[in-house]
Amino acid sequence: MTRYREICAELAHHISGGELRPGDELPGVRELARQWNTTASTVSRAQRRLADAGVLELADRRRARVASGGALAARRFLEADSVLTLAGSDDPALGLLTAALDGRLRIATREGSVAGLDAVRQGRADGAAIHLLHHTGVYNAPFALGMLRGLDPHLVHLWRREQGLIVPQGNPYGITGVGDLPGRRISTRRPGTGTRVLLDRLLLAAGHDPDGIRGPQMGTHLEVALAVATGTVDAGIGVRSAATDLDLDFVPLAWEDFDVALSGRALDPAAHLVAALRTPALRARISALDGYDTTRSGDVTKLAVTQKAYRTVQ
Repeated sequence: MTRYREICAELAHHISGGELRPGDELPGVRELARQWNTTASTVSRAQRRLADAGVLELADRRRARVASGGALAARRFLEADSVLTLAGSDDPALGLLTAALDGRLRIATREGSVAGLDAVRQGRADGAAIHLLHHTGVYNAPFALGMLRGLDPHLVHLWRREQGLIVPQGNPYGITGVGDLPGRRISTRRPGTGTRVLLDRLLLAAGHDPDGIRGPQMGTHLEVALAVATGTVDAGIGVRSAATDLDLDFVPLAWEDFDVALSGRALDPAAHLVAALRTPALRARISALDGYDTTRSGDVTKLAVTQKAYRTVQ
């Protein structure tokens, strides 16, 4: 590693670790050169490289300062070649996210929220895409805290999305909610998925036995919509965007938080994911799918438990 790259890495580590905070001014170039036993031109080159990466701000006749988004930019700089492995739930917008990250995100499995959390716990994935509704009415945090206990769990907010019943055009069976599902052939998701958890809870609240629903279990939301479009089933539960893609009707049921749960050690590799989620261009592409809210996309929450009560720390 050349000397200027070593300086870049050292400064980036100080900034990502919080030793240098946004707005902090660095010592002068000559002073830094003495500290690192190098030349002023080498220090200047390192500062320019970090400025190009959004870590530092440079201005004429002023010392370099840590940029407002310097901590995240520093993590992105340090993890430039890292690939984040994601397991868990299916979502049509994940394809847009994967494309935006250009090789820095790999979807390992789409077997459901609980399976994704288990993959993170066992070290087979860096993060799990989840949308699990707890009996307290809280999404995701209680499950991440429980299954990633001792791993310093965090949530990265992907987006909110609308779940509902996908029905044929014109809604010929007059389905208005889960209360109309018994007696119909319904496409569902496998146990352990957030969509199945939501459906079972809504059925119980409506006074129906979830085990009484009959129909095939599908692996993705698009497969659910395809089953409805081909007449294989009378209805299916899935996201609005899947219904829109196949020109089907949609009966809304709930908006839910769709997050990535990860351990503390995966925060740095997730820096590219967080940065991408905060860009207006990607948010606009996701919102255009129909049934998505990207207002909080890219928010990172550290999870903690105090006296058995769930508490989030931004």
